[in-house]
Amino acid sequence: MPLIDKPLAELYTYEGRNPRPNDFDAFWDRELAAMRALDPQIELVPASFQVAHAECFDLFFTGDRSARVYAKLLRPKKRAGKHPAVVMFHGYSGDSGDWNDKLAYVSQGFTVAALDCRGQAGRSEDKGGVKGNTLNGHIIRGLADAGPETLLFKSIFLDTAQLVRIVMAMDGVDENRVGVLGGSQGGGLTLACAALEPRVRRVAPAFPFLCDYRRVWEMDLAVNAYAELKDYFRRTDPNHLREDATFERLGYIDVQFLAPRIRGEVLMGVGLMDTICPPSSQFAAYNKIPAAKNLVIYPDFGHEGLPGFNDRVFEFMMKL
Repeated sequence: MPLIDKPLAELYTYEGRNPRPNDFDAFWDRELAAMRALDPQIELVPASFQVAHAECFDLFFTGDRSARVYAKLLRPKKRAGKHPAVVMFHGYSGDSGDWNDKLAYVSQGFTVAALDCRGQAGRSEDKGGVKGNTLNGHIIRGLADAGPETLLFKSIFLDTAQLVRIVMAMDGVDENRVGVLGGSQGGGLTLACAALEPRVRRVAPAFPFLCDYRRVWEMDLAVNAYAELKDYFRRTDPNHLREDATFERLGYIDVQFLAPRIRGEVLMGVGLMDTICPPSSQFAAYNKIPAAKNLVIYPDFGHEGLPGFNDRVFEFMMKL
């Protein structure tokens, strides 16, 4: 089999290259406590899109740093007792997508929510307010500030957990039967969400982004989705005098270090020809998950649609 990364046997034992901050757990415990204390000021507005068997809403809530965050919310019109829910996360630079592609879950009795990541193509608010370079990417936003509190993906990670908590508290939703899913950025957010809200029972990421930044850099794959890493060094640290400190700061938003918090069952898809999010970076997170897990490997596929994987995920969520 052709290789663009480590052999498969080594991938299953790979533990990552990016440094983990010493106060990583304390940092996230503080951020979670602040999130839980926040009044989300939830607003549900009937959407212009409506169908016979579902209620569709524009959902707004107040998230980290007082930003107003948007998600699509759909729920079955006929609800008998408690029912499951699924929360969806989109790829980098995108949005929550169309309403119609959520209806398969609603038809099976699920409430569905789909987040618009702040500062990307959807309707969520990005408060900004950081120092330094914010050109061409969200990974680097906040890196020049004094502490990790302003990293944009810190806020986005918290948005995912807060949205799931809001859904879990909704009338008719069984808080013990909630799943999360997404691909690429959405895959990374799926893992982060399940880590920050460990009541999530089913976790289905595909080729997750936001894992093991230093490994991506060392493979010379700081291009495409990770191009901002190279741009950041070229513009702010051309001699790499702060390289170690930069990667350690990025460690606060490295999904591999959140993965040990996951308690829900995981179904993950990975293509071994992925040059956008290299397999080793994904395995760095997968190998740290202590919960029940299953990896679906596509040897000849890269960062693209994985045939049959969405059907596997649908069947996986049906077991909630």
